[in-house]
Amino acid sequence: MPETIDLLLKELKLPAFSRHYQRHQEQAIEKGYGHVRYLSGLCEQEVADRYQKRVQRWTREAALPPGKSFANLKLEEFSASEQQLIIAQKEHSAWTHQAGNVLLIGPSGVGKSHIAAALASQLIEQNVRVKWFSALALVQTLQQAKRDLDLMIAMTRLDKYQVLVIDDIGYVKKSDAETQVLFEFIAHRYESGSLIITSNQPFSHWDQIFPDTMMTVAAIDRIIHHATIIEIEGDSYRRKQSLKNCNYSA
Repeated sequence: MPETIDLLLKELKLPAFSRHYQRHQEQAIEKGYGHVRYLSGLCEQEVADRYQKRVQRWTREAALPPGKSFANLKLEEFSASEQQLIIAQKEHSAWTHQAGNVLLIGPSGVGKSHIAAALASQLIEQNVRVKWFSALALVQTLQQAKRDLDLMIAMTRLDKYQVLVIDDIGYVKKSDAETQVLFEFIAHRYESGSLIITSNQPFSHWDQIFPDTMMTVAAIDRIIHHATIIEIEGDSYRRKQSLKNCNYSA
């Protein structure tokens, strides 16, 4: 009989049922559980196993930078207003279902990429599919697709991700080829998918990314229309951590 049940559960694609039903059966007999509670326990096990596998699969797929999570983010290093905005995005994922965006703006080393990666990891645990790109890698991918006459196909493939992270948008070169595909991508995502963008350039300097004022204004308008903007000030986060480590060593 167990062999038959295992085959049926395999056919039904219920691997957690197959692994755990005998243990749950023994527990149900021991504690006098009825068949409804027994079945409920197996269903909960199946859901939990599928959730864990999905988180693991989506985390690998997201290609997030390693070692950047809320567990090792020193929130106390940020101002009270910055902390409030960061925590709000961490605890509530509703913005991802409304094609909202998050912009992290500040000088190099203040922790923008760490926050973006931590948010992305948290979103995966909240059943939101995420993909990480450096801005340069994304632009290169889109440029190649455009040369192959597949730009729309390439952008549509990325629609499966509710959130796309674009790290260091300020490093995109101001050229017609690069900025044109970036603008087309931003326009494509507008009100259809969410972006987390980090930039070491304030909006007033985005004319160094896009070739003309009209394109700059149009790109900014689409990004900030449904956006939370977190402007991070202060000393380099990396430098402060490095100094702390040196002090500990001393």
